[in-house]
Parts: sequence; structure tokens; C-alpha cells
Amino acid sequence: MLSKLYSKYKPYYSDNLRLAMPIVVSQLGHTLVHLADSVIVGHFAGTVQLAAVSLVNSLFMLILVLGMGISYGLTPLMAQENGRKNYDECGKLLSNSLIINVITSILLYAFVHLGTLLVIDHIGQSPEVVAYAKPYLGYLGISIIPLMIFQTFKQFAEGLGFTKQAMFVSIWGNLLNIVLGIIFVKGMFGITPMGVKGVGLSTLIDRCLMATVMSIYVMRSQYFKAYIKSFKLTFFDKVRALKIVKIGAPVALQYSFEISAFSGAAILIGTIGAVEQAAHQVAINLASVTYMMASGIASAATIKTGNNFGKKNFNDLRQSAIASYHVIILFMSITAILFIVANNLLPYIYTEDSAVINIAAQLLIIAGFFQLFDGTQVVGLGVLRGIGDVNIPTIITFVAYWIIGIPLGYLLGIKLDWGVSGIWYGLTFGLLTASTLLFFRFQNKTRLLISRAA
Repeated sequence: MLSKLYSKYKPYYSDNLRLAMPIVVSQLGHTLVHLADSVIVGHFAGTVQLAAVSLVNSLFMLILVLGMGISYGLTPLMAQENGRKNYDECGKLLSNSLIINVITSILLYAFVHLGTLLVIDHIGQSPEVVAYAKPYLGYLGISIIPLMIFQTFKQFAEGLGFTKQAMFVSIWGNLLNIVLGIIFVKGMFGITPMGVKGVGLSTLIDRCLMATVMSIYVMRSQYFKAYIKSFKLTFFDKVRALKIVKIGAPVALQYSFEISAFSGAAILIGTIGAVEQAAHQVAINLASVTYMMASGIASAATIKTGNNFGKKNFNDLRQSAIASYHVIILFMSITAILFIVANNLLPYIYTEDSAVINIAAQLLIIAGFFQLFDGTQVVGLGVLRGIGDVNIPTIITFVAYWIIGIPLGYLLGIKLDWGVSGIWYGLTFGLLTASTLLFFRFQNKTRLLISRAA
């Protein structure tokens, strides 16, 4: 049975993995920035400042995924137009995407500066944690501008199947972020110790350099000469911009509904205590690493689906998508086992505080159970995005996380006094709901495409 299944999907496995692995590393880069911040602060600045990182990352991840979601609007369009060999259109789409992303990044920064930094004093968090959180959030807010420029050129290249370049930029960027973070936090080479503020500054510097390198690569590489002939910094077209936003805005909402649910959970946990909030940060940071890796596989599924959709190869589209489901199920099963087996060891990566480690270990067991649901729901979103189906999936994610997940977590964790674990059980059920509904949506849409073509 398994050998027959493997033989049937083997070509799709190899194609998808070849495309996905560099994207996985690149996507992982965004999370590793926050992981590195947590590890550096946890070991060199203490539990209270680690709790500040938890609070800020919970708030900023919403900003991050809104921006990334908007930028993802370019990728399926690039894949579809490349499938049709419409190279001139690719350059025009890049022009519009860059303008949209820069405007979006400025608006998101304004939201952080004028909104989040003011609200943070009034959400029931520890005053000591908030005092450390504010300067860190300020640096991350500015960093969204260069990050969105990087994302524009990254999504352009990946939409055309060039995935390794962004991977290398992300690897070197993360190494730089770690080195600078340690220097700034500890106060090495004559620099005054900056604490949690130091990892914010290192992240800003890292993202500025990543944006510069990625944009220079795309504009100068011989691989993209045919695609960027029609690219102009000032070219803006309402029709093309609307096409990008019609995909990007729902994708941004899809990501934001899930991430904001986990951010909402962090705020709920913050009302319980700083130790619980630090433990949540440890566990959610590890879970977000596997999530971003799954997101890389989902992005590859978007590209392959979009390419097949542009060529009208609907049978290949469905087979490739099913192969992506198989890959993510295998991968997330491995990470689930790792979380459950090593639940008492993994928290030591971040801290030596035994109280934090004990709570985080319990949460990692729950995280092990929701790995499969988290992976399959993000792949489902990626496949549907590739065929331009984004509106109904957006409604599904809202219902799963904010109508089911967060209310159930509040009921179990706060009202029934199950604590942090109760809040995480609610989130797990939300992920299960999203995964199931999106899989049924994928089945119906792809079978409909094949029947209509026949």
C-alpha cells in the first residue's frame, strides 16, 4: 500500500522538496530572529526581560504576518504568469508590489508607534515587563520597513522558482543578528550593556542589510533580465495593484487570525504571571520554528499550484498538492515526537529558570499534539492560494481561531482555572477545526477544476 502510494507521488515529492527546502530555510529565518532574541535575552538578561520579549513578539508577530501576507500576494501571480510565459507582466507586477509593500510597511510602523506602544501600558501586564518591552518594540517597528522591501524581491524570485538566493541571505542575516545581539546585550567591545533593547537594534541592522542585498541581487542577476525589462520604480497600475491586494489582503488576514490568536493567548497568560508568560514564550517559540518550516512547504505548494494553474495542468496540480500534504504530515509527525520526547530538555535552550522550564515542558506536550493540525492547515491555505481561492479560507481561519480557539481557551484556562494548559487546549482545537475545513475545501476545489476541464 505505502510502496504503491510512494511510486505514484514520487516525482511530485522530489519536485516539491527541491523547491521547498530553500524556502523553508528562508522562512525559518524570520522565526530564528525571534528565537535568537529569546535565547540571548533568556541567558544574559534574565526571566523578566525574557517575559518582555514574549510580550513584544506576541504583539509584533501580528504586524509581521500582516506585512508578509500582503507581500505573498505577488507569489501566485508570478507563478501563474511565468506558467503562461508572460514575462513582461512579471516586471509590471513587481513594480506594483514594491510600491504596495513600502506603503504597507510605513502604515504598519505608524500602527506600532502610534498604537501598540501606547496600548501596551493598559493590557494588564507587569509594569516591569512593559518597561523593558517598549524600546525593543520600537526597534522592531522600524525594522518592518526594510523587511517588506526584502519580502518584495524574495517573493518575486520565489514565484519564478528561484528559492536558494533568499535562503542564503537569511542564513547570513541570522548569523549577523546573533553576533550583534550578543555584543549589544552583554555590552562587549566597550559598548554599554543594552539588555533586551540590544536584540531589537541587532534585528533592525540585520533587516536593513538583507533588504539591500536581496534587491541588488534581483536587479543585477542575469536570470531575471527578461522579467525586469518592464520594471520601473514609479510604475503603478490600479488593475495590477488590485490583483495583488485581492490575494495579499486575505492572506494577511489568514495569517493574522492565527497569529493574533496566539498573541491573544500570550496576553491572557500575562494576566496569570510573568513566569507563565516566559514559559509560553519558550514553548510558542519552538512551535513557531516548526510552523515557519511548514509555511515554507506551503509556499512551495503555492508556487507549484500557481504554475500548474497557469498551464491548466489540473491533474498535476491536484497530485502535487496531495504530495505536499504527505510531506507535511511526515515532517510534523517527526517534530511532534521530538517535542513530546524532549519536552524537559528543549526549554534549557532558552533559560535555566526551573519554574519556567516546568511549565514550558507541559506546553510542549500539547504543542506535540497540535503539530499535525498546524502543518496541514498552512499547506491547505498555500494550495488554495495558488489557485486564487483566498476569501472562504479567510473566513475559515477567523471562525477556527477567534470563534472557537480563543473563547474555548479563555473558558478552560481562565474561567475553569486550568491555567496556561487550558488556554493552549483551546488553541489546539482551533487548529484542528481550521485543518479539517481547509482540507475539505481543497478537495472540492481541485476536483471541480478537473471535472470542468474534462
